[in-house]
Amino acid sequence: MTASASQPATIHHFIGGKPYPSRSTEWRDVTNPATQEVVARVPFATREEVDLAVATAQEAFQTWRSTSLGARMRVMLRLQNLIREHTAELAQLITREHGKTLPDAEGEVGRGLEVVEHACSITTLQLGEIAENAATGVDVYNLMQPLGVGAGITAFNFPVMLPCFMFPMAIACGNTFVLKPSEQDPSSTMRLVELAHEAGVPPGVLNVVHGGPEVADMLCDHPDIKALSFIGSTHVGTHIYRRASEAGKRVQSMMGAKNHCVVMPDAPKEHALNNLLGSAFGAAGQRCMANSVAVLVGAARDWLPELVDKSRAMKVGPGTDRRADLGPLVNPRAKQRVVDLIAAGQAQGARLLLDGRDCVVPGHEKGNFVGPTVFADVTDAMDIYQQEIFGPVLNVVCVDTLEDAIAFINRNPNGNGTSIFTSSGWAARKYQHDINVGQVGINVPIPVPVAYFSFTGSRASKLGDLGPNGKQAVQFWTQTKTVTARWYEEGARSDGVNTTITMK
Repeated sequence: MTASASQPATIHHFIGGKPYPSRSTEWRDVTNPATQEVVARVPFATREEVDLAVATAQEAFQTWRSTSLGARMRVMLRLQNLIREHTAELAQLITREHGKTLPDAEGEVGRGLEVVEHACSITTLQLGEIAENAATGVDVYNLMQPLGVGAGITAFNFPVMLPCFMFPMAIACGNTFVLKPSEQDPSSTMRLVELAHEAGVPPGVLNVVHGGPEVADMLCDHPDIKALSFIGSTHVGTHIYRRASEAGKRVQSMMGAKNHCVVMPDAPKEHALNNLLGSAFGAAGQRCMANSVAVLVGAARDWLPELVDKSRAMKVGPGTDRRADLGPLVNPRAKQRVVDLIAAGQAQGARLLLDGRDCVVPGHEKGNFVGPTVFADVTDAMDIYQQEIFGPVLNVVCVDTLEDAIAFINRNPNGNGTSIFTSSGWAARKYQHDINVGQVGINVPIPVPVAYFSFTGSRASKLGDLGPNGKQAVQFWTQTKTVTARWYEEGARSDGVNTTITMK
């Protein structure tokens, strides 16, 4: 990545351990969403560049697969230390191109760091099994071996954390990797990749190509890529899963959501409301784990005016303002989509209690800002409920009982995450048992587990059996080879031809 004081940075691919200038004729501007300033230009890779990245990864696999577990672990140990040292730099790059506040960006780097720290345990995570004397003199054992070249396609909303959900575990398991980050905010991802090579990732083990849907399709189709991980929208994720699966790849596709936060009348009110609003409006709602639907149970509906007042008091500003609670949306198209959905909510009968469409930040009048927006009287037939808005819009639904809340949420096709705020252990246990959602928070607003547990979104939010992180990540990025072995003592007598399938 190169830049001058007056010119936007030029983003390069990263192939064979170094920046690879693209020969593409198709480039996209990367803008600061708070100002519309063009801060970088990113190429859309040609087929030859994608093929080169995969071929380079395939060649590097021949030696990296035989690198010891201890050597791979030491690379991860150095990487986690470098990420920690460069947290402020990475966060500034995230904020400049994505727009989220600096504290939020620093938190994102920290969650990505958790995965790298987990990858440091690869010496114990990639262990096989053995049964001695499974038959007389016969041992049976499993080996967890790398697949080959893996690929990752990430969304714009977490340009550091999402790549960390993919390549650290993949390469720690002995695979090589080709990453396609979002073309909307690639600079922090590229700095992360540079740090990985400073940590000792060998040339060719981790490569990056940039682009849009055509490049994603090339990765899906490429015969030398054995597994592909995707995190992004449901529309794109479904296409990626089908196309890559038909090409014979192992695929995990983590997709969209409509997450609900249940607030019981016995919940600690201040904790519940503050956590709910932080989840709904943080990162301007641009999180697949945002709780965008509040389900107020019984007397908790009386807290609605206070919820609106707290929402109105939240500060909107550029991400560089550490006092801001939420920054801009990533681009003008994203803002227009949110504005259109707010209008649709009004037209379809939802009660608009707080309207953030006319939000203007002094000094940043060109920014893609939408303020906190709150709807009441929302039904499951409305567009604002059926679609993932991906903006700072909170839908409020009021029900009479916990059973009503559970039934309402279980009717939604998505299953990424949900939360409940309550002081009742019985209510919490009933909720976690009866709710049909893959990740549950109890008095926790965003139930993304720590990295040594797997990300377990479910139903329409996920395609593929195995999710990122935890033990499932090791399973996804390895294949099991089972060996059945017998060693004869020198000079041992043979019992003749055995035409049965038994082993004694």
